[in-house]
Amino acid sequence: MTDATTHLDERLRRPSGIRTLTLGDTRLSYVPDGQATLNARMLLTEPNEEEWAKHPEYLNEGTHLMASVGGLLVERDGRALLIDAGAGPLTVGPPLNPFGTITGGALLDSLAMLGHGPADIEAVALTHLHTDHIGWAWHPAPDSDKPVFTGADYLVAEPEWAQRHHAEAQGMGDMIKAMEAQVRTVADGEEIFPGVHVMLTPGHSPGHTSYVINAGGQRVIAFGDAFHSPLQITHPLWENTFDHDHPQATSLRHRLVLDMANKPDTIGFAVHFPEPFGRVRIEDNHASWHPVDA
Repeated sequence: MTDATTHLDERLRRPSGIRTLTLGDTRLSYVPDGQATLNARMLLTEPNEEEWAKHPEYLNEGTHLMASVGGLLVERDGRALLIDAGAGPLTVGPPLNPFGTITGGALLDSLAMLGHGPADIEAVALTHLHTDHIGWAWHPAPDSDKPVFTGADYLVAEPEWAQRHHAEAQGMGDMIKAMEAQVRTVADGEEIFPGVHVMLTPGHSPGHTSYVINAGGQRVIAFGDAFHSPLQITHPLWENTFDHDHPQATSLRHRLVLDMANKPDTIGFAVHFPEPFGRVRIEDNHASWHPVDA
């Protein structure tokens, strides 16, 4: 194994730090909030032990997948949009979360490192209403009872918001109530920020949403939780336990893999991948994720 391969393998087993991609007049930055260490066999139930043995580079101690938790900062013409709001200042592990441990809390510090405070964010576009994506949208600012993003709209796809009872049934009622005054629903195809459009991608949740960013002659698809691991790029049939509609989510993964692979000007943004920016390539009928800086 070469040093370069060893280095890439190590990157696949740890959460991402800040990553920035400049496309023309637009700067895109992954904004870390924390990480998730998840039992691989509980999260992705399709592969058997023989299949897991083919992918040791993704597993810590042979059992757990490491996932990043955070958001995507989009900067253009002095304006700033945040896509997803991390998990917020919390740590949740077993027994409350039998799948593993999720830790958040760093997003505001990460924004500061990128030169921004919460007041700079004009809108927070949410891919879906799960706890590791809305954390700083509902949690009050440190040492305050006020929202963190006081001047921001929270953009939620209309079908996701209309079916928020699914999130409330999972114990998120107080979180939804805390953020609802700032929620503005958006429609498929709507431009929410210069060069950023809504693309409904239901499956993981009823109104799960991706955001398509056109900048510098490139197209970036921030696909939220359509994929949880680069392994699902190669194996789109590998279902995620948390998917709301498994057939719909599987069909979507197939479509997105082909879409990203067949359009060479397309970059994916994967909020949970160890390396969040990447391209999809198909070789010998197998798709794979290639970090843009690898």
